[in-house]
Amino acid sequence: MNESIEKIVEAPVFARGHVWLAGAGPGHPRYLTLQVADAIGKADVIVHDALVSDAVLSLARNGELIFVGKRGGRPSVAQDEIIGLLIDLARQGRRVLRLKGGDPFVFGRGGEEAEALARENIPFRILPGMTSALAALAAANIPATMRGLSRAITLATGHAAGSPDDLDWKALAKTGEPIVVYMGLKTIGAIARLLMEGGLPPETPVAVLMAATTPDERTLTATLATVAAEVERQDFAAPALIVIGRIVSMQAILSGQNR
Repeated sequence: MNESIEKIVEAPVFARGHVWLAGAGPGHPRYLTLQVADAIGKADVIVHDALVSDAVLSLARNGELIFVGKRGGRPSVAQDEIIGLLIDLARQGRRVLRLKGGDPFVFGRGGEEAEALARENIPFRILPGMTSALAALAAANIPATMRGLSRAITLATGHAAGSPDDLDWKALAKTGEPIVVYMGLKTIGAIARLLMEGGLPPETPVAVLMAATTPDERTLTATLATVAAEVERQDFAAPALIVIGRIVSMQAILSGQNR
């Protein structure tokens, strides 16, 4: 980081034995905060998840890279193991950067990790990142909130849709406000059905944003009634965000001139 930027950031000292929990944004390095970019270059070891792009990791100088990513339905490192690893690395006197996609406190389990570090008296710091939902929507020309279209927005996880422990999608439907769904690609059929049963019209616009801001980025638009079939027909895969609500209709209007 050049001297003028470092002065603006007023970057704290990344001390040995400390863990920094950081958000890498939606994918492209341009969406990193200055402080997170600085930390990537200073870390002795970077413990990163599956949503941190290779382009972001390329900013590491000499730091060791340890992959602990999770993917639904695939073998992955247990959360307790990740927490144990962070504690062990810190106790070795290393500068540990726990790097997550988006923001560490938005469906990133950063709260659990921070709590465990606090219980073990491991010094830590939180470095916020651009949460993937809001960054991806902006990059796709979909305003998260807009007067006349939305007064609130819900960020929800969709991986458990239809299970006894799931959200009350019918209640969310009754708000009439837009919903952004993380981890909902495999359950989009159930989510759409429950929202329609809750009162959202079948023609409600839906956008699916796959691998937002990365070279693999793809977008599809559909309706609640057709989105599950379109996801399958167009062979969309995780990571993907699902945007449900009238705000999606603004994409066609804004995309014409926004370059």
